[in-house]
Amino acid sequence: MFDHIRAADRAVLFLNMLLLMIVAFLPFTTSVLAGALRSGHGLRTVAVFHGIAFDATALTFNVVWQYARSHQLLSETLDPADATAIGRRFQLALAWLTTGVLLGLLIPFLGVAVIAAFNVFYWLPIRGENPRPRS
Repeated sequence: MFDHIRAADRAVLFLNMLLLMIVAFLPFTTSVLAGALRSGHGLRTVAVFHGIAFDATALTFNVVWQYARSHQLLSETLDPADATAIGRRFQLALAWLTTGVLLGLLIPFLGVAVIAAFNVFYWLPIRGENPRPRS
């Protein structure tokens, strides 16, 4: 995402700090999830807790991206269609992870599987993801 943001104002810096704080929290939620999977206790609660942490990350990505787009902070080399594709991917992430949280409420293992599948999906490249060299 930050490959495409050409300038950062105070709001972007604050949002990035918030994003990094949430990302730094993910190993903790993963550890709690692993403990629940080993013990077999509290899996529903932990699956939702883990999913909400990922959801918070996705929400923050969306906020940073939408802020950068609306304040014309994106690189001139980024095609508007590519910017839209990236934004859609961030929106899909939020919907996908929210689905994982809701499924975690009903069927904890399914919720965790949906969140894990999201992580695999996110490694696939999309249009506009890699910045184009300036001409």
